[in-house]
Amino acid sequence: MTTSRSRPTPSREPTVVWPWLGGLALLVSLVLLATAGRYGYHRDELYFVRAGQEPAFGYVDQPPLTPLFARAAAELFGESLVGLRVFSAVAAGLIVLCTGLIAREFGAGRTAAVLAAACMSVSACLAAVGHLLSTSTFDLLAWTVLSWLLVRALRDGGPTWLLVGVVAGIALQNKVLVAIFLLAVFVGVLATGPRSALRTAWIPVSMLAAVAVWSPYLIWQAGHGWPQLELSTAIAAGSSGTSESRWLILPFQLVMVSIWLAPVWIAGLWRLTYDPTVRTYRAFAVAYALLAILFLVTGGKPYYLAGMFPILLAAGAAPVVRWAHTRLRAGLVGVALALSAVTSAFLFLPLVPAEDLRETPVVALNYDAGETVGWPEFAATVADVYAALPAFEHPDTVFLGGNYGEAGAIDLYSSHVVLPPAYSGHNSYASWGPPPESTRTVIAVGFDESVLRRWFGSVTPAARVDNDVDLDNDEQGETIWVCRDRTSSWDEMWLRLQTIG
Repeated sequence: MTTSRSRPTPSREPTVVWPWLGGLALLVSLVLLATAGRYGYHRDELYFVRAGQEPAFGYVDQPPLTPLFARAAAELFGESLVGLRVFSAVAAGLIVLCTGLIAREFGAGRTAAVLAAACMSVSACLAAVGHLLSTSTFDLLAWTVLSWLLVRALRDGGPTWLLVGVVAGIALQNKVLVAIFLLAVFVGVLATGPRSALRTAWIPVSMLAAVAVWSPYLIWQAGHGWPQLELSTAIAAGSSGTSESRWLILPFQLVMVSIWLAPVWIAGLWRLTYDPTVRTYRAFAVAYALLAILFLVTGGKPYYLAGMFPILLAAGAAPVVRWAHTRLRAGLVGVALALSAVTSAFLFLPLVPAEDLRETPVVALNYDAGETVGWPEFAATVADVYAALPAFEHPDTVFLGGNYGEAGAIDLYSSHVVLPPAYSGHNSYASWGPPPESTRTVIAVGFDESVLRRWFGSVTPAARVDNDVDLDNDEQGETIWVCRDRTSSWDEMWLRLQTIG
């Protein structure tokens, strides 16, 4: 059974909008690619590259899709940093395109549709995730595409629900967070309608399709004791700083797009709540409120709500265009877009020379920028320590990293300098170890001396990490230790070394 619902009153503007939206989406992708080679790998990217070399239906901390993209990029582009980020740049362009298409579903004319897409293209959240290979990049794309499909499905019903299910299944192979979004929209429909949209045989078909596509990961998780639940618990408990950041969730919403463009999505939230011409889609306003409360209570990260902004911007663009009917008001909208573009680019794209970062507020406001600086120097310092060891020790020496970024850097740069095999007990790296029992010498980073002395009779400082630009990031100033005379078997040590978070 399909449902027939009234569409929002269409604008009288020209209907040809694809060239505008497509051109804007292409421009965003090109800008991201043009800046992708500056600075260096993010620690998560180093991890994804390594995970891509260990193909599986799941990992301790994530589904397999993003490591699969990393593997595909390696096959296509080798060790090119720009090549690694191609998929993210394309995803960012598609997010911009879909934002404009959602606005069209709400009856927006060409100007409003382009405004919605333009707001998304200069948003802080898109710049922050679009220039890195990240699960968040594809999660943002998934929420945007699903929002577009759900708008159509709630209005028209029919086979569109099957597309919702298939896309949801693919999205769940990247990040489980999208399931909470879909549940929130479902609750919104039950609360505000249109409930009749759910009385169709296509809904169970859609759900079966999603589960079928998602099932390999579910089977993997079940076979490994559901480590994703342990990770979620660790995040909620504050392993990623959420205990301190949870109270930032609500004020953080004002800067997720930009402070200057916040009125656009706020107008969209108001419209979805009160405007009778889009009452079919009121569930999205309810979903936004439910998710904000849920993430606040459970300690979610502030950016978890980023996926709601494409539909809120799409809904708010038409009212803003009607408001901006004078030259002065239109100019204010243009200034807001320009200021947003400059701010997002300055803070979230690698434009400031790395050696000048410490003189700017970039790293203080964008933690990830600091995480992309210093990895070649890190690997080179470890290589120097390794080279200084007696030659007879080299075959039985390994590197032990306190986190997956440190181990990932050694794995990646081992093709450039001579380095020992890398191991770590952090997340899925733990499943790729432990080192062989024949290991006699360990070069360790990311551990306190007192911890290492529990496992080794000899612990000697050999060097300190220096990223050459004196940037205060997580590895700067860390001691590199040389450890010998292990006192426990690796199997015993590995149980204590394994961490999730």
